[in-house]
Amino acid sequence: MYNLIRLIMTLFTLYSWVLVIYAVMSWLPGARDSSFGQLIQRLARPYLNFFDQVIPSFGGISFSVIIGLMVLQLIQRGLVWFLTLFM
Repeated sequence: MYNLIRLIMTLFTLYSWVLVIYAVMSWLPGARDSSFGQLIQRLARPYLNFFDQVIPSFGGISFSVIIGLMVLQLIQRGLVWFLTLFM
């Protein structure tokens, strides 16, 4: 069971880093045009599209990455809690 919890935490941490890298790439011109940038975009966009539809951008600034990271943390904590409680 400990290995399952550790795997879940590792996967959530890796995906959190994907979201952070995606956000940082928005500050660098042309970063998303590289093959690495396109890979990160393919990994991050499906998850962030939901938040873009639900939460409007304010003044051209999207908060989808911040909200996405917070929701990801809540899901991670909920899964870990559930696994430790019921397994």
